[in-house]
Amino acid sequence: MIENYVKYLEFITKKLDSFFENQRDYIFCKKGCAKCCKNAQFPYSLTEVTYLLQGAIELDEDTQNKIKTNILNILKQKEDFKGDTFLYDCPFLIDDVCSVYNYRGLVCRSFGLINQNPLNNDNKTKIPFCYKEGLNYSNVMDMELNEITPEKYAQSGIKEEPHGYNISYEFLTDKDFERGFNFKFGEKKALIDWLIGFKKY
Repeated sequence: MIENYVKYLEFITKKLDSFFENQRDYIFCKKGCAKCCKNAQFPYSLTEVTYLLQGAIELDEDTQNKIKTNILNILKQKEDFKGDTFLYDCPFLIDDVCSVYNYRGLVCRSFGLINQNPLNNDNKTKIPFCYKEGLNYSNVMDMELNEITPEKYAQSGIKEEPHGYNISYEFLTDKDFERGFNFKFGEKKALIDWLIGFKKY
């Protein structure tokens, strides 16, 4: 099952890489930025988290211990949390670098592009929030209107237009992919909820 998921992952990563290449003039992702790895929920399926933990097992003992400490700290924060939506930094983030980069989930692989999901009722285009930090798509964003405008695009002098893709988590984990690659994503929930078992350590 994991073998078939890896084949799917190779396929979808190649697609995502082509999207990033097409939009390269708007993409300012760099190692150590880690904006997308913080203050979020990180949806993961059972298959994704199984593969992620497979990568974690291969890490050196010191890194594994740092991850376990991060997980325990986040779980404690969640226990004390009184609000509606618990957000946290990814426990696999060590010194602002992903420790399991090659094993990361779909939400991690797709972040940074404009998400345009035609199945959304409001058909809303979602621009990555890091534009506010001067990163992705900030070179064509009107900061007052919080949107890409024709004027800003014209000023940029970039040939390739800013373009959105259907990279929603719902689409990337669609049953058509399960059928095509003969595997199941399984149950989906926040990454930290998969890691509750670490409390016994």
